[in-house]
Amino acid sequence: MYFTLYNTIFPAAAALARAASLVSKRLGRFFRARRNLFRDLREQASRQKTDGPVVWVHAASAGEFEQARPLLDELKRARGDIRLRISFQSDSAYTAYREYPGADLVFYHPLDTPENAEKTVDIVKPDVFVLMRYDFWPNHLRAARRRGAYLVLAAAVLRDRSVYLNPFARGFYRSVFGLFDRIFTVSERDRVRFEATFGRTDALAAGDPRFDQVLRRKENRERVDHLRSVYAGSRLLVAGSTWEKDEELLVKAYKAMQGSFSLILVPHDVSASNIERLENVLRTHAMASARFSARGDDFNASCVLLVDRTGILAELYSLAGIAYVGGGFGVNVHNTLEPAVYGIPVLFGPAHRNSPEAGELLEAGGAVEVENADAFVRSLRTLLNDPAAAERRGDAADSFVRGRLGASKTIAGTIVRRLETRR
Repeated sequence: MYFTLYNTIFPAAAALARAASLVSKRLGRFFRARRNLFRDLREQASRQKTDGPVVWVHAASAGEFEQARPLLDELKRARGDIRLRISFQSDSAYTAYREYPGADLVFYHPLDTPENAEKTVDIVKPDVFVLMRYDFWPNHLRAARRRGAYLVLAAAVLRDRSVYLNPFARGFYRSVFGLFDRIFTVSERDRVRFEATFGRTDALAAGDPRFDQVLRRKENRERVDHLRSVYAGSRLLVAGSTWEKDEELLVKAYKAMQGSFSLILVPHDVSASNIERLENVLRTHAMASARFSARGDDFNASCVLLVDRTGILAELYSLAGIAYVGGGFGVNVHNTLEPAVYGIPVLFGPAHRNSPEAGELLEAGGAVEVENADAFVRSLRTLLNDPAAAERRGDAADSFVRGRLGASKTIAGTIVRRLETRR
């Protein structure tokens, strides 16, 4: 019943979206990217001559794919003949990972119609389908299941206000979750909810593969090593993924504690216009700054370094003695695991409801929540003036991450055992 209703409503919604694509740039990109999808996918598949089981992994966006990467590595390590086929919903994720060396097919996920689903599954030919976290497309799930694929939901969560728990949607999602052969949750709390709400008594609390990923990325520091000599001997705060409210707080603290610490500022938006805005803000407060991409020979740790490129934040945290993670004065705090893996104290604002790991890091003692600029200044002074307190926070952050490793190996082990039984 639920899937029949879905296939009644979805085509109408898709038609409206297609019409809206004439005026919406985002929707326009979505449909243009999929214009020749099946032709291109068939061409890619025809060039693949190797034998071996096919594991299709779907990640909605770059964040979910980064979560999947340690799992993909574990699969390849366990069975070198596995063929990875990866789909994305996001334009930016597809663009970033279209040349991912571990996969023999990388493609946009098609619009979820029964016809598209049959075409996709016929080309991809999955033995196992892995969905990272969310982005459920019932027709594709059902088509893969009919073909005999083993369906895995990895890194699953059920948050307090999740749409899945809505009384009007619960029956539909019970049918969707029932399509999966195995469900791996990030926590025991999520496992209990899957069992109690959706009858999935076989769900397993495997943990979050993101912990495995941040530990792997910890070793990649080459792109920032040239800055180590600049900040040697200074007390450095790296503020990552910041928004305007975060930056107001940081500027106030920097002025109040002038000379007490050095600052690297990595805004969420690294566009030229936003970097110019930040330069003007700092200039107004008589604070010297330099862009990462245009540092002069006279650059030193007394200047605020504005990072105007993407992809290096995790490495920059390796330089820091203290980290600040932005977003906590807006919708939700950004990634707190990236700095925590370096064993340094992590500070952020009060909005972290949608990041359970941030709350758990607080409980573990590895982080400090700051409610406003004054609280931030007080917490920062404590950490700077009491090295032992900072070290205790950092040790707690390190232990927090290391105590939660291993999810990727658990999930990969189940998949590999399943493939072995199908030989």
